[in-house]
Amino acid sequence: MRHSNSGRKLSRTPAHRKALLQNLAKALLIHGKIRTTEMKAKELRRVVEPLITLAKRNDLHSRRLAYRALNDHALVKRLFDEIGPLFAGVPGGYTRVLKLAMPRKGDNAPMAIIELSRVAGQASDGKDAKGDTVAAEAPAKPKRARKAKPEEAAQEESAAQ
Repeated sequence: MRHSNSGRKLSRTPAHRKALLQNLAKALLIHGKIRTTEMKAKELRRVVEPLITLAKRNDLHSRRLAYRALNDHALVKRLFDEIGPLFAGVPGGYTRVLKLAMPRKGDNAPMAIIELSRVAGQASDGKDAKGDTVAAEAPAKPKRARKAKPEEAAQEESAAQ
């Protein structure tokens, strides 16, 4: 019985599983979106979301804990300086797993895309980093010069004299 045994084994030894999730977490934090299998994506959420919560706290102890998980000083700096402030007012749910329709070609494994829900300062649901709703702006159309009617042109010429 698997009482109180949380997490997926992913057919790997504990050391291999830890290295795999560490590398996936690094890739997700660098690129903002990665394509992997559904099970790896769901397990990756359990690694990345606590790291973003640490980044929101932004103290020395949090940085040391994040470094212990990521083992990369430059990435920890990016996590705390760029990614953490994007989620400042958000209570959770920092990642999104989107299932892909087509399985992997070689072994028919179900694939998914895992992404940070707020990339580049604006969420795709129409809200900015502070949670305020942002109206989608339509591209501005170039204004054409209005052609004056012949009688208006005559009135303007007489007024100018």
